[in-house]
Amino acid sequence: MLLVEDAPEYAQMVTAILRQSNHRVRTATTVGDALAALTSAPPDLVVLDLTLPDGDGLDLCRTIRERSSAYILVLSGRDEEIDKLLGFKLGADDYVTKPFSPREFAARVEALLRRPRVAMVSSERVIGHVTLRTESREVEVAGRPVELTRIEFDLLDTLSASPKVVFTRAQLIERVWGPDWYADDHVVDVHIANLRKKVDQPGGTSVVRTVRGVGYGLNG
Repeated sequence: MLLVEDAPEYAQMVTAILRQSNHRVRTATTVGDALAALTSAPPDLVVLDLTLPDGDGLDLCRTIRERSSAYILVLSGRDEEIDKLLGFKLGADDYVTKPFSPREFAARVEALLRRPRVAMVSSERVIGHVTLRTESREVEVAGRPVELTRIEFDLLDTLSASPKVVFTRAQLIERVWGPDWYADDHVVDVHIANLRKKVDQPGGTSVVRTVRGVGYGLNG
């Protein structure tokens, strides 16, 4: 695991919590160190502070998501809703505010690491102009490769595996985030909006259908 935190007291606390659960932890105190660590030994999870001495953690969150499939758990003193929504929009999997409960933090880490993946029903699915390949986790829009975040892909995978089913937000959270997810289900709307921006064609019907009062399904 990679901990990106410049405050010594929090770095020591988080490292101790993670090591108690038998996780190996590397620590970076700057954006530059974090990017170097990300390249040298890709982690399975990044615990990310947003206030760093050489850059904004939200920008780093975006970069990590572009370069890595690691889980990202934001650990920040920023407790405004806009910061949380931006974090999720840029690829964070969870968001914990400081000060925090060590037990809750440890539970969130374990919940992320055991989050179930969607079962592979078919190696390739075609949804209108979108082609999804489950084994290689690739997506093409009108023949053009498109990069999705892990959550965006899992949402599309879940919806396309049962194309006639309308899923509630709670069902999507359980399937994509896992049953131990703590956050508000508004996070589903944020990631669906991001998914639509990447796979929908201008002027066309959205691949993902909103069913008011229920949730989401596929069009067509």
